[in-house]
Amino acid sequence: MNSFSNLMGKQTLLPIIQANSVEQGVEIAKAMADSGINLVEVVLRTPASLEVIKAIKHKLPHLKVGAGTVIDADILNEALSAGSDFIITPATSTKLLMTLENCPVPVVPGVSNTADILLSREFGYTELKLFPASLSGGAAFLSAMGSVFSDISFCPTGGINHSNQAEYLALKNVFAVGGTWIAKPEWVELAQWAKITSACKAAQGLT
Repeated sequence: MNSFSNLMGKQTLLPIIQANSVEQGVEIAKAMADSGINLVEVVLRTPASLEVIKAIKHKLPHLKVGAGTVIDADILNEALSAGSDFIITPATSTKLLMTLENCPVPVVPGVSNTADILLSREFGYTELKLFPASLSGGAAFLSAMGSVFSDISFCPTGGINHSNQAEYLALKNVFAVGGTWIAKPEWVELAQWAKITSACKAAQGLT
């Protein structure tokens, strides 16, 4: 099975892009890339999302671009057709995991409790997304999972920010953290792209 962490390399920040237009999405991606980011996730929560993935891959071919919010076969196929380099789900189910079994790119299933973790593990996944992290026990939950599921590592998202990311990244079973705090909606609306670059640098400890 392909490894998402290998795709990320040394990057420990998974920056999430939510854009209302292709232009917005590309500018956000450019701002993130300017901080040294090599991989981004586009959440499929707006009508423009699939076109955003295509546009970023066309205009910034060095960036790895994945699709988030994949919840069924139709969305999976659309995401792969758009050129997604990886797939992330917000939740998991037996049906969804069966759908993902032959996915040609790395997959990170979303989990929120021990049953989800066990189910995903039974399907062969050892890299999971805890979502929403802050509402699912946070760093304390992940710390407890370290001794129960010693072969599982996590990329928590949801409620992560600059002030608490270090608490998560200090855990041995956390390989990255994800979030949208590095691209606040007001910055996007006001085209304050430099603020996104600065936030991404800060999140990576570059400032």
